[in-house]
Amino acid sequence: QVQLVESGGGLVQSGGSLRLSCAASGSRFSINAMGWYRQAPGKQRESVASITSGGSTNYADSVKGRFTISRDNAKNTVYLQMSSLKPEDTAVYFCNAQGVAHMTSKLFDSWGQGTQVTVSS
Repeated sequence: QVQLVESGGGLVQSGGSLRLSCAASGSRFSINAMGWYRQAPGKQRESVASITSGGSTNYADSVKGRFTISRDNAKNTVYLQMSSLKPEDTAVYFCNAQGVAHMTSKLFDSWGQGTQVTVSS
């Protein structure tokens, strides 16, 4: 099992910035892709940004130019730098990791517990 722990959420004013981090731990594993999702109450979960093992990134149209995803493979950590935050960015942000566990050769799709991001107007 791979555990993911997010941190960095909080309350900021519109136009402010936050940096989220997600650290993966557990038995030996290789991560193929990591990403960030968000979900507001009563709304569908949506993909925010993702990054593959090859470094390819993808962003939701709503965050392009404002958010940047990056990773540190040695630390099994992914980051989401969020700038020019808007009230519509308010949501619980979840980290996701996909890969394979070395000991069992099993694929995994793990989720963190989520971190709250609130942007006030």
